[in-house]
Amino acid sequence: MKEINLLAECAGASRIGISAHARPDGDAVGSCMALYGYLKKLLPEAEVSVFLERPADVFLNMEHIDEIDSAFENRRPFDIFFALDTVKERLGEAEKYFDLARKTINIDHHISNRTGCGDVNVVIPEASSTAEVLFGLMDEELLDTDIAKALYIGIIHDSGVFQYSCTSPRTLEAAARLIRFDFNFPKLIEETFYQKTYLQNQILGRALMESIRFMNGRCIVSCVGRKMMEFYGVQPVDLDGIVNHLRSIKGVDCAIFMYETGVLEYKVSMRSNECVDVSKVAMFFGGGGHVRAAGCTMSGTFHDVVNNLSLHIEKQLEQMKEQ
Repeated sequence: MKEINLLAECAGASRIGISAHARPDGDAVGSCMALYGYLKKLLPEAEVSVFLERPADVFLNMEHIDEIDSAFENRRPFDIFFALDTVKERLGEAEKYFDLARKTINIDHHISNRTGCGDVNVVIPEASSTAEVLFGLMDEELLDTDIAKALYIGIIHDSGVFQYSCTSPRTLEAAARLIRFDFNFPKLIEETFYQKTYLQNQILGRALMESIRFMNGRCIVSCVGRKMMEFYGVQPVDLDGIVNHLRSIKGVDCAIFMYETGVLEYKVSMRSNECVDVSKVAMFFGGGGHVRAAGCTMSGTFHDVVNNLSLHIEKQLEQMKEQ
């Protein structure tokens, strides 16, 4: 792991900004709040700010979550700006702060961002999560319960509670050291990862019921349109996890879930087993992610999107058959 000294990198900075990708997931939120708490503790004289779209309700009990700026109205440039769990192009409204900052630091674990996008870059594709990378950069003796909980949330969400292939001995070691801070980690897992609202389960059921298998059943796709989202009264954040349920179906090597974000525009999420590298598929269409979990935004009709993705998925499946 590339090592940097967070305190040394922030030396002399009076204004520090932190952000992650649009539509923040557990790793993005956990990483931002952990770094926020850590820097506030180490640099009490500095002004530290976090910019994120409003996190999902399951994260609202996290310490300092109400201090997140979701209005993006800051006008003054930062001395240092951290981009966590993303490339700068996915920072959304926070990208303007990244561009104007005197110094930028990119901390990530996505293989599609291997070179990084900041003046200082720590990108570890082998890590389960950005939270795991951050844990390796922090002085464990300076952590507290709130920072540990935020890091743990990041790790469990991007590792699928340690069941995804990105989980390594280092991941489990980090988690073991974090739960020494004596927080209720089973409750944290249940409330932030597994627990779903009634509406979330309704839309999940609808997505599963209307899913379509193709390529001799090796691939599956499901799509939620804007009218369906309006009918159930759900937001994009309520669709998290649907793609994982599709992938868990026996015989499926690659799962695609998409939802409509605009006229002829879809947000696409993909999950796979060892037969398909979905990061390569996503990168071809301007997205990115991990080997087994990736996503992108695509334009066209539902059938256009599926056909375009299928060409790349099928090519990998054929190559696997030839080996």
